[in-house]
Amino acid sequence: MNLYLDTSALVKRYVSESMTAEVIALIEGSQYVATSIVARVEATAAFAKGLRMGWIDEPTARAALAALDTDWTSLIRISLSEAMLGAAANLAWDHGLRGYDAVHLAAALSLKERLEEDVLFASFDRQLNSVANRVKMQTWPALSDMEA
Repeated sequence: MNLYLDTSALVKRYVSESMTAEVIALIEGSQYVATSIVARVEATAAFAKGLRMGWIDEPTARAALAALDTDWTSLIRISLSEAMLGAAANLAWDHGLRGYDAVHLAAALSLKERLEEDVLFASFDRQLNSVANRVKMQTWPALSDMEA
């Protein structure tokens, strides 16, 4: 299986939350695991916000950041091109997506096209998964399994 993680799914790999075990199992069962290069910044910002808001403590935040840094080179990192940013802009316009959500979906669609195989799009954003389904991406988790 080929897997694309948006930042909401990637963060669960490093910070214990609801569905963390399922994300880890999904990663371990995948042949390819990919994300956009913007996920590194977004995940780092999420760890920092978690620390500032008191959702995680400093050792947890620092451990999450160190683990992401260690794992980063083992991920397929989708770079941004003008064509991909154009596709993301179209997704944002056509489907009302936020900027980086559109970038993640465009990156996953690009990977699917390059591999010429299905790619499972993992995200914990209901709207993003709904749009991903509309553009023929397989998504995880199912909308019915996501917290409201």
